[in-house]
Amino acid sequence: MMLPIHWTAQALDELDAIIGYVAESNPSAAEELHSCIVSAVVPLANYPYMYRTSRRVPGLREFVAHPNYAVLYRVTAMRIEIVNVVHVRRNYPS
Repeated sequence: MMLPIHWTAQALDELDAIIGYVAESNPSAAEELHSCIVSAVVPLANYPYMYRTSRRVPGLREFVAHPNYAVLYRVTAMRIEIVNVVHVRRNYPS
């Protein structure tokens, strides 16, 4: 069963901030990064449990979408919720 993917406002805001920051110095790298992160999320619709449970944020799952960025998400009965995108060296939000 394919589940729809829903990006929370927080996740979209964080992704926009990351892309905006990268775009200041390298717009083409920002576009590539955006594509990399968004496309890494797509397989979750068919395989929601393909990534591990987060050790840092209880109740979420996580994966590294790019060497510097991880995606935190939750699987519900109705959809996949992308909760946040974080730099792997930053403290994770709770």
